[in-house]
Amino acid sequence: MVCIVPVRKKSELRAFVRFPHRLYEGDPRWVPPLDMDVKERLDVGRNPFFEHAERELFLAYRGDELAGRVAAIVDRNHNAFHGEKVVFFGMYESVDDAGVARALLEAVEAWGRERGQDILRGPVNLSLNDECAFLYEGYDSPPAVMMPYNPPYYDGLMTAAGLAKAKDLYAFFMDRNFVVDPKVRMVIEKTKSAFPDLVIRSFDRKLWREDSEKIKAVYNRGWERNWGFVPWTDKEMDATVKKLLSLADLRIVVIAENKDQPVGFAFALPNYNEILIKLNGRLLPFGFLRLLLGRKKIKGVRIVVFGIVPELWKTGLSYLLYEKLLENLLAASYEWAETSWQLEDNEPVNRFVQSVGGRRYKTYRIYERKIP
Repeated sequence: MVCIVPVRKKSELRAFVRFPHRLYEGDPRWVPPLDMDVKERLDVGRNPFFEHAERELFLAYRGDELAGRVAAIVDRNHNAFHGEKVVFFGMYESVDDAGVARALLEAVEAWGRERGQDILRGPVNLSLNDECAFLYEGYDSPPAVMMPYNPPYYDGLMTAAGLAKAKDLYAFFMDRNFVVDPKVRMVIEKTKSAFPDLVIRSFDRKLWREDSEKIKAVYNRGWERNWGFVPWTDKEMDATVKKLLSLADLRIVVIAENKDQPVGFAFALPNYNEILIKLNGRLLPFGFLRLLLGRKKIKGVRIVVFGIVPELWKTGLSYLLYEKLLENLLAASYEWAETSWQLEDNEPVNRFVQSVGGRRYKTYRIYERKIP
């Protein structure tokens, strides 16, 4: 029999955070997240996401055995922006037991139903601006930073629980030997002459607030037509930028300005998973030192966000931005890059990434079902 328990005590929160460490014990490709980061993300008093959202955490017990966990999330901004009534499930982990999975998802569903929601969708941790989806294809390598990883049996658990695919997300890979389509070179040269006032530069730490505003402006305009997109609030943007700036290599955060107006940006992040995989989720007592010492040895990057304002789509400007980003990546001696994630049906962007040398190597899936 499966028993579902809402998290109320500190000991239960600790069990929620640490459960994956037991589940993935011995899996060489799982990258343990930092416990402190998970707790901070779930803290309704510290995470600005919860100014427009609420959540509930559940643990699943099979007898005396802790067998799973899940978070239920209602994001009022998402539902208002998309005209939906969605309760998201996230932070999902469980043993390979259809009864456990069904009980966890039904707990989320019931919690959402009480709040007037009629769609169950996930996983998102805690929104589509964070980690989301289950790994569906591409288990032969560890995930890049801020990308999920899970056992292959999760897909079977979701379908057995009556969920179907809502959307697939793609990740593309390139190494230093990438080959650019010759036609792209022609587009680059033609576009350069069409934008004589274009400046593409790295993010300026001294002007972090001004540059953050430029990034937010491009992001909130450039992605508003994307499936699942929700605009960042000012507080969310500030919190995200402050956190990422402590980890970023600013050579690979680039902003495009045309006639002094922001028109595009690309944000790549060193693949800290190459270090985190060795820390077991803890910075103390020596993890922080290992993190600092290991930064210069990171070989890969994840291109997290890349975009252009809508009025300049199909002008070739995206090629100039990507050219500058790749130029900086090579100059910084990184050996490989992942571009992720891309919507499966965003064909123009997927073709673009492939034209500059990317190959699709991982697929992630988001699931959903109607709440009866």
